[in-house]
Amino acid sequence: MPNRPRVPSLDRRGVLRGSLVVSAALSLPALGAAAPAFALSGRPRAAWGVQVGDVTASSALVWVRSDRPARMTVETSATESFRRTRTWHGPLLGSGTDFTGTTPLHGLPAGEQVHYRVTLADPMDPRRTGEPVYGTFRTAPARRREGVRFLWSGDIAGQGWGINPDIGGYTVYEEMRRLDPDFFLCSGDNIYADGVIEPRLTLPDGRVWRNVTTEEKSKVAETLAEYRGNFRYNLLDSHLRRFNAQVPSIIQWDDHEVRNNWYPGQILDDSRYTEKNIDVLAARSMRAFREYFPVATPHSSSGEGRIHRVVRHGPLLDVFVLDMRSFRNANSPGRQPDDTTGILGAAQLRWLERELSRSRAVWKVIAADMPLGLVVADGATDFEAVAQGDPGAPLGRELQIAELLRFIKHRRITGTVWLTADVHYTSAQHYAPERAAFKDFAPFWEFVSGPLAAGQFPANALDGTFGPDQVFVQAPERANVSPMESPQLFGQVDIDGDSGELTVRLRAQGGSVLFSKVLQPGRVGQ
Repeated sequence: MPNRPRVPSLDRRGVLRGSLVVSAALSLPALGAAAPAFALSGRPRAAWGVQVGDVTASSALVWVRSDRPARMTVETSATESFRRTRTWHGPLLGSGTDFTGTTPLHGLPAGEQVHYRVTLADPMDPRRTGEPVYGTFRTAPARRREGVRFLWSGDIAGQGWGINPDIGGYTVYEEMRRLDPDFFLCSGDNIYADGVIEPRLTLPDGRVWRNVTTEEKSKVAETLAEYRGNFRYNLLDSHLRRFNAQVPSIIQWDDHEVRNNWYPGQILDDSRYTEKNIDVLAARSMRAFREYFPVATPHSSSGEGRIHRVVRHGPLLDVFVLDMRSFRNANSPGRQPDDTTGILGAAQLRWLERELSRSRAVWKVIAADMPLGLVVADGATDFEAVAQGDPGAPLGRELQIAELLRFIKHRRITGTVWLTADVHYTSAQHYAPERAAFKDFAPFWEFVSGPLAAGQFPANALDGTFGPDQVFVQAPERANVSPMESPQLFGQVDIDGDSGELTVRLRAQGGSVLFSKVLQPGRVGQ
């Protein structure tokens, strides 16, 4: 991409507004409380950068955060010079949304580079504007011959491994930015609301890992302010802000946006929490999630926004974004012979089947925040994902997945590929009925990548119900290997516009391609 956006860095005032508290060992300026006159003087600033989300061939969502009440305005242009612009009047940003806001753009040209700038104005005096913040993105193509590239991963600031200035912070984002993807799919665990970021940690070899710390990351998140602070934490990293200004996102969530392995209706037995009702915590986190990400949230029958949605990226690709957290039943041994709730909930399953059958895209990526055939335990007897270690006929949550796979086969829906993160290593699984206890489905692939900025863990066992063959896996031998000890992981998908071939590359930070697989369009079983 020849034209790069201009992205501001956080200065002292922006840091103060974000409640940054830095360890003295980092030798950064001491931060005190801002006097009221100083806090209210000047013009609105957007020091947390800009983001664009859920881009289609004609639409996008632009996000920004102000340091005070402000009116948001977006200008778009075909060129970086902004000689000719189109203006979009956005919302008034105030304390009710933590001074964040999103402006929808419609009627954009398909398959084109769009440059944009966001300006914040004083609501009482529109002439008092802050310095514009710039970004750019590509809309989805209208023609099949224009190929698609995107990246995916998940798991950010996990296990206490936060922004470490000694290694340059989240440098993996700069490596991903240079690959110039059309968008980035985050498969969940964007934050670790249940994970404290300490000023320093000692590695097994005696080295010291130092973190940038904040007040909100000094304890588990419970209040709305603490959840907001968790989502804000990652934006302290300049690499991430620069990435956001160039690469659109498709965001989903998983457990660590609230608490490890949570499910609706759970009552916590955890001394770290004064609020024990997980539904209360989840509601607060979801509010902050929607404030801090540009996510198109379709309305459910209850009138509330939901996360599961389809993002259509031209003739070659539809992305089906699942929510495997909000509608699941309780974690259990997973041996129920009848389970209509499962991991998706009955309504979401019907939605997914309906939208898959309507899709005319060559490839249908199912963005799952949890893997299908990897056994993810929750304590000694319960299970967190779909698989429960019994290789026989489907039971528990497997019943719902079996229904979905049967539907895909009998409706002759081709081009489904499953992408996920969650388990903190990378692998590729091929599922086939001839190896499976349940046989009424068509073969498919599942690819796992991540973490992006967290600890890595040993590989999970496979469950044979759907016949997975683990063609590739790279995982450490011990738990919680830090980003200083092992490169972080992400995946890359390229769809060729001429042939329609889809190529998956499992990558490690530093430029290594660990595994690649080419899938042919229109075929069953690959």
